[in-house]
Amino acid sequence: MPAAVKTAFAIAFWFCDRARLMDEMMQPMKLQQLLFLAQSRYAAVHGGRALMPAIFVADELGPLEPNVHAAFSRGRPAVDINEPLPVAVEAVIEDVWRRYGRLATNALLRLTTQSNAFRLALARGTHAPIELDDMRSWCGTKIAETPKAPLARVFKTQTGRAVHVSAWIPSVAKTTADC
Repeated sequence: MPAAVKTAFAIAFWFCDRARLMDEMMQPMKLQQLLFLAQSRYAAVHGGRALMPAIFVADELGPLEPNVHAAFSRGRPAVDINEPLPVAVEAVIEDVWRRYGRLATNALLRLTTQSNAFRLALARGTHAPIELDDMRSWCGTKIAETPKAPLARVFKTQTGRAVHVSAWIPSVAKTTADC
């Protein structure tokens, strides 16, 4: 089954652009963990189909896609990616960003290195490929265990402080019997 996008760089650029919108600098290992989670989640939601043509390996630092990792080693590479992402792809990576984008790199590494997919690959040896089916089954159980979080948005005030924003729900006006 072909991957949903032509290159892993399209997804990596999406995450980097989203971090830039939040005035964050995307650390290379955080990017790798988000890519791993996106690939796992897409495979779990879409019946084992790969999000991107990428092979993740079990490195001593955590799961990573070596080609993207090398390309981003000195910053964002100059690669022309002009095609828009499909709606199904954007929905999954938006969900991954909403769930995990605010986590620190160490928290993401704890999450991904404790996955069965990573542990099985690491047991085969350092730099062993992480099987997409293992990623799918791990993330599929995570999806089943995770309750649906309410949609929360974080914006920054003019001073740079992060604030949580939710929709305004008006309360019922209290009336008095004297009127």
